Amino acid sequence: MINHCLPLSKVFKLLFICFICFAAFNSLAQDKTKTIGHKARSGTTNNSFGVVQGAQVGIRMNAGHKLVELLKLSFHVDNLGKDTIPFKVNVYAMGDKLPEGDNLVKEEIKGTIVREKDPGGPLINNQLISVDLALYKVDVKGDILVSVEFLNTMTGKSLGFSCGLLNGGTYYKKNPDTEWKKIPIVGADFNVQVKKLK
Repeated sequence: MINHCLPLSKVFKLLFICFICFAAFNSLAQDKTKTIGHKARSGTTNNSFGVVQGAQVGIRMNAGHKLVELLKLSFHVDNLGKDTIPFKVNVYAMGDKLPEGDNLVKEEIKGTIVREKDPGGPLINNQLISVDLALYKVDVKGDILVSVEFLNTMTGKSLGFSCGLLNGGTYYKKNPDTEWKKIPIVGADFNVQVKKLK
């Protein structure tokens, strides 16, 4: 009868290799990205907000119990004019009902909403806006509010953000001097790609 048992030294060697592979895989898994916020969609604008300097629009997101780094903010918006609309991205910790505390973004993260032209066609009404957040090293955990704040006032100008129903609602400030308020049923479809930190 042939004995197929491995020597004890080879068994330990195989176990050690398995342990190293597991550790490497676990490390890679911790660097994976995920998306938080609402489902991305276009063409479903049921809300509009005036473009007023200092006004903000945002949603509550659950970043999880462990620290994550914010990589990219995306949302769809209806811009029916030809104006370029500058904004900045803000992030706040959420209290029980409303955002609280100072902006967690220490460097100003700017973006623009520009009405683009379809190649060979008319101007596009509904468009995807993305802002790279990775350069700013914004690390968060728990419930946060991610918002866009308009940097200029454009009289009579409003924007409609793509949104869904019964998905957590939309938070907004009409201007810098007003309190945060919540639209409970209709939630703007903001989403953020994040990277899990070790």
